[in-house]
Amino acid sequence: MAGPHPRVAAARSAVTAAVADLPDDALVLVACSGGTDSLALAAAAAFAVPRTGRRAGAVVVDHGLQPGSDEVAHRAAAQCRALGLDPVAVVRVDATGPGGPEAAARTARYAALDAEAARLGAAAVLLGHTLDDQAETVLLGLARGSGARALAGMPRVRGVLRRPLLGLTRQDTAAVCAELGLDPWHDPTNRGAPGDPLRSRVRAEVLPVLERVLGPGVAHALARTADQLREDADALDGHAEAALGTALRPGGPVQAGRVVVDVAALEGVPDAVRRRALRRAAVAAGAPAGSLTRTHVLAMDRLLTHWHGQGPVALPGRLVARRACGTLVVGPDDEPADDRTVPPADA
Repeated sequence: MAGPHPRVAAARSAVTAAVADLPDDALVLVACSGGTDSLALAAAAAFAVPRTGRRAGAVVVDHGLQPGSDEVAHRAAAQCRALGLDPVAVVRVDATGPGGPEAAARTARYAALDAEAARLGAAAVLLGHTLDDQAETVLLGLARGSGARALAGMPRVRGVLRRPLLGLTRQDTAAVCAELGLDPWHDPTNRGAPGDPLRSRVRAEVLPVLERVLGPGVAHALARTADQLREDADALDGHAEAALGTALRPGGPVQAGRVVVDVAALEGVPDAVRRRALRRAAVAAGAPAGSLTRTHVLAMDRLLTHWHGQGPVALPGRLVARRACGTLVVGPDDEPADDRTVPPADA
């Protein structure tokens, strides 16, 4: 008797590996939009997860951004139930907010997935991102001049979220759907037409050009770059956390929204580690991570490495960073103008 199609087998194996560390009888949810990638993932999970002794369900998020989105969501839920997934939940979210439509929808979606996982007691939520999605993420990061952490792309595991299909392509997931007789929904905004989301246009226009000019395998190369940079970023972040822990003034990292860092403890630290430590200090004080740019971090860094008596550096979240008496103080923009009012490090 012939086994499953190789791409079906690959998807099932990827899911099996992704849930291997979860407790026995754990509930695993698939985030399913009804599209090709997530429907292929749902089918793979419906087959593979129960065979590991765990349970498989699904959650469908309706962003309400397109006419008939509720019908699409309920159709996806019905397909998940037909595959044998249980429980299956449909959640409507408010996809408006700061950062533009794509960012707002993403924020709302992940918040809904976290909430449903908590409500249902799920140990993990599987996302259908593929190798192609990873390549697009890296390419967008390069175009925006992002740092190593952004270029590291999407992690395989972050909190309750897991991405089993990062080693598979969209061709793989399309083959899974075709082989299993599944009828995926095709998002009209994925055509890459003018006005569609930027990621869709990168997918439809930019990557094909790179493949034609540079040769096949660009997506795989970008995904490999993400893996390598993630290792580097993890190592540097670990060193930065240790450096900041050493440099923090005694008494805890945050007091009334203020972080106080001993300048001397960071002065000899390599640039990449020191600047990561300063970014962590600003975020710990309350600066929104998404609004904290390299320009902010470099300005903070100059308070340590090129100190000429300059004034405080304005940071997102109505914070400032100022140097005083051998320390760098990051806190609300209501500190006294006279830096001598900040006690010295040995006070």
